[in-house]
Amino acid sequence: MLKIYNSLTRSVEEFVPIEPGHVRMYVCGMTVYDHCHLGHGRVMVVFDMVARWLRTSGYRVTYVRNITDIDDKIIRRAAENGESIRSLTDRFIAAMHEDAAALGVQRPDHEPRATDYVPQMLDMIGRLERHGYAYQAGNRDVCYSVRKFAGYGKLSGKSLNDLRAGERVDVMEGKQDPLDFVLWKHARPEEPDEVKWASAWGPGRPGWHIECSAMSSQLLGEHFDIHGGGQDLQFPHHENEIAQSEGAHGKTFVNVWMHNGFVRVDDEKMSKSLGNFFTIRDILEKYDAEVVRFFILRAHYRSPLNYSDAHLDDARAALSRLYTALKGHATEGDIDWDDAYACHFRAAMDDDFATPEAIAVLFDIANELNRTGDARLAAQLKGLAGILGLLQRDPLAFLQGGPATGGPDDAAIEAMIAARSAAKKAKNYAEADRIRDELKAAGIVLEDGPQGTSWRRA
Repeated sequence: MLKIYNSLTRSVEEFVPIEPGHVRMYVCGMTVYDHCHLGHGRVMVVFDMVARWLRTSGYRVTYVRNITDIDDKIIRRAAENGESIRSLTDRFIAAMHEDAAALGVQRPDHEPRATDYVPQMLDMIGRLERHGYAYQAGNRDVCYSVRKFAGYGKLSGKSLNDLRAGERVDVMEGKQDPLDFVLWKHARPEEPDEVKWASAWGPGRPGWHIECSAMSSQLLGEHFDIHGGGQDLQFPHHENEIAQSEGAHGKTFVNVWMHNGFVRVDDEKMSKSLGNFFTIRDILEKYDAEVVRFFILRAHYRSPLNYSDAHLDDARAALSRLYTALKGHATEGDIDWDDAYACHFRAAMDDDFATPEAIAVLFDIANELNRTGDARLAAQLKGLAGILGLLQRDPLAFLQGGPATGGPDDAAIEAMIAARSAAKKAKNYAEADRIRDELKAAGIVLEDGPQGTSWRRA
């Protein structure tokens, strides 16, 4: 039985979908004004893993991950670049898709752009106004009256009386309360026409929070199973989504809230605002994309993920051990779910998607495979790893691939191996050892066996 930690109840719960056999899941996606950093990569990989496991468990999954293609940062960046907002967002959506594909992330079933759902947002704002939750402020923005919603704070655990207008809470002239947030931003004269939509409250554009409430209800219904995102979105974004959606529809919005932990650099959250972020593209210049995916999944999704080259080097070495175990073995065949290893793997994944324990099972299989050479184990190893989006390449291609970082290319390596073989035949062992040491210093590991010498990158 699958159990998931629910941020709303702060406990691990047995998961039962609203509609038997069908899971509806919404994840907050990217604001597309720049390249994705590793924090975005973690969100994409984590919920890709969740969707894969739900499908492996027999559920039909409708997975929605939105794209925010209109907000203040996008408007500023487009103006700085002297390009249209559509041109900017199209470019970075394409870049995001390239990064996600490199990390082995499967496309969601729906990927709505906020600008395509403005009518639905306006309809929801109208409902909120009719229900007494929304009002037009003195500056003509439409705001949500937080204190009118009795359940505000239930996700974050924050008390209204303790909250102050401060970090991540906008203070704006005309608000009835400093905690109120914007649903509809009245058009500013300096903003381009492409960010102005007609509304009952005058021309303007949607606030950030209303986007997800409108898109999720349109695509998944007013009450659905799982809502996910990064830990930083729990407050105020997800708290505000609950207030909007439950205020508009008068029913429970989401059953299970999932939040992945931060990516940290030097004990600070990786973020663009702090300037300590590494784009996925930067990292992929140094590391194979599957190594990055493995690095992300080797940590539990709720735990902090500590970024460093040393941790990625360790992930590369660990993934290489798994691929080395598969090298030379036939891996065809379905997963035998009655096998003890598969049972342990399933138990780990059913325990709040415990990927560290699931990956530990992969290493147990690899160790036994190395001892016995049992082809059945090779098939199990590749099959179970495939559920996590790992170990699906030709082992030799992985082991000999990756960035050479200025070292010898494949042809030079093969030439040096041939020279070493000739030196050994001539009993010039000192020269053979010198060549081995030179390759080792360049990050190339030689492995001698009955079929000759093979090599891999360290």
